[in-house]
Amino acid sequence: MSYPRSQFEEAPPSYAAVRASKAAAASRSAPLYEKNEYSRRNPRNWSRRCWIILGVVFAGIIAIVVAVAVVVTRENRYPNYSELNYSLVDTYSGTSFFDNFDYYTGYDPSDGFVHYVDADGSADLNLTYASSSAAVLRVDLSDTDTTTGRKSARVTSKNTYNDGLFIFDVIHTPYGCATWPALWLSDPSNWPENGEIDVMEATNLAPVGNQVTLHTTKDCTMKVKRKETGTALNSNCLNSTDGDAGCGVRGSTATFGEDFNNNGGGVYAMELRDAGIRVWMFDRDSIPSDITTSTSNTTNSTTTPDPSGWGEALADFPSTDCDMSSHFRNQSIIVDIDLCGDWAGQTAYYNTQSGCSGTCVNYVMEQPGSAYDEAYWEFGSFRVYQAS
Repeated sequence: MSYPRSQFEEAPPSYAAVRASKAAAASRSAPLYEKNEYSRRNPRNWSRRCWIILGVVFAGIIAIVVAVAVVVTRENRYPNYSELNYSLVDTYSGTSFFDNFDYYTGYDPSDGFVHYVDADGSADLNLTYASSSAAVLRVDLSDTDTTTGRKSARVTSKNTYNDGLFIFDVIHTPYGCATWPALWLSDPSNWPENGEIDVMEATNLAPVGNQVTLHTTKDCTMKVKRKETGTALNSNCLNSTDGDAGCGVRGSTATFGEDFNNNGGGVYAMELRDAGIRVWMFDRDSIPSDITTSTSNTTNSTTTPDPSGWGEALADFPSTDCDMSSHFRNQSIIVDIDLCGDWAGQTAYYNTQSGCSGTCVNYVMEQPGSAYDEAYWEFGSFRVYQAS
């Protein structure tokens, strides 16, 4: 039995209205590609070429991310300069200082305008002499005939080293027009195969200070992370590149020459180990206590130098891209004062950088011995330590 619908009772929606409502809801919630199954935005409609391009793009992004990570990791590589326990193995000091060296008398391999004198001749001319407190090596002051070069000295230690911590107490460094002094380590019989470490080197008036340099065969480069206070120069240590320049680090003007001498000299320390080579320079008033104590001639202290507490070095040559043990072997300590030659005699260094007059060779030929009053090394001592 049916009853009439109340005026307050709504009529049921029609079939058409229900269908329209469902369609609208579906349109609001469905993904874009379901609105039009033939749309280009629908991945189902993408061609094989589109998928390949997308894959290449993603692969490129991944490759870039990996490459950046590799570069960052590579640039941050740095060896572990952990503390080593050093023990004293050799001392060069006192009146017997030069007894530990051989005198070189051959032709100068650096093409210098110089005559290196043997031990007896050096003693007679006062080119080398030592007291209880210092040792001196100098250019000859007495010769009046220098038309073929001036006399000087070059000495090479009898002992050789593959590693160690070397402490050089330097009181005075040579300087003056035409001079080319150096304190270095090398194997003269196997050079550059066994490497060269120039601890102290400058030319003429030393206007730019000391230059610390390595010379090696191939596969030794320093374009890596370094911790040093000096200014890095060339990064390739291969001796045959860049005019045999090696890879150098330059110090301040106070690290060599007149400024260094006026400050009372100082101490140079060089560490040669598998992790790398580092060179420190300490002013006379700022030498670490572990060096002053261990090198004192008036104490029996068992203290030994500890580079781990010295801070950043003047020059740092890490082993990151240079295997130290294969590039540096059988090293002797060498001290000399060359004249002119391949470096000091160049116009760029003799005239332009130092302001010396004429040519280097003419200077040596014409100037009296008094022109070389400052051309001498003076050392307090050398001490060599090795890790136990």
